[in-house]
Amino acid sequence: MYDPYWSVIPPLMVYLFIAEEGAGGNEIRQTLVLILVSFWAIRLTTNFLRDWPGLIHEDWRYVDFRNNNPKTYWLISFSGIHFFPTLIVFLACLPAFMACKSDASLNVLDYLAVLVTFGAVVIEYISDEQMRNYKKRGNTGPEAIMDKGLWKYSRHPNYFGEVAFWVGLFLFAIAADFSYWWTGAGALAMILLFVFISIPMMDKKMLKKRPGFEKQMKSTSALLLLPRKRNEE
Repeated sequence: MYDPYWSVIPPLMVYLFIAEEGAGGNEIRQTLVLILVSFWAIRLTTNFLRDWPGLIHEDWRYVDFRNNNPKTYWLISFSGIHFFPTLIVFLACLPAFMACKSDASLNVLDYLAVLVTFGAVVIEYISDEQMRNYKKRGNTGPEAIMDKGLWKYSRHPNYFGEVAFWVGLFLFAIAADFSYWWTGAGALAMILLFVFISIPMMDKKMLKKRPGFEKQMKSTSALLLLPRKRNEE
């Protein structure tokens, strides 16, 4: 049940911050941040609910944690599944808070931040829809490896979109005041989370279910959208 919290709490946090502490900040920047965070939240929450079968479902990662660490599962559940991700989300929201606090005029970095955050959500939507349509066509067997559309340029384009969104929020912060550079710790934490935890776990799962995925790993970027290696086409 943690996934809905991940996607629902950020816009509520930003809204409450603006309502209670945001007086005096640049209202246009505040509105842009709130709209974009809400856009991200609606898209991600909707994507979760479309495929959610109900309370009978449990994320495969939680199942693996329980099966592989039966004696320490509840400690892992509290620290790794709930506390740590919550800390990451709060850190990643710091740029939004500081950006909304500033009364500095909008500048080119704000427009770049809008482009990056909006584009990131679009990338997430396109990649998720491409994968959903791929599975709907019956591609669910051990030989099925998605390598079309955005998935041709990244093994995890949806993860790339997620990381890019938080980087975009950081751009809002330094656009407001470069002294807010320290809020980049949130975006950095998000990058590290996906690069060293989420992607390796997903790749390991794919290798176990689909042996041919090893070729995909050699030819396709793990996160960034990059051309495939020619000798592996």
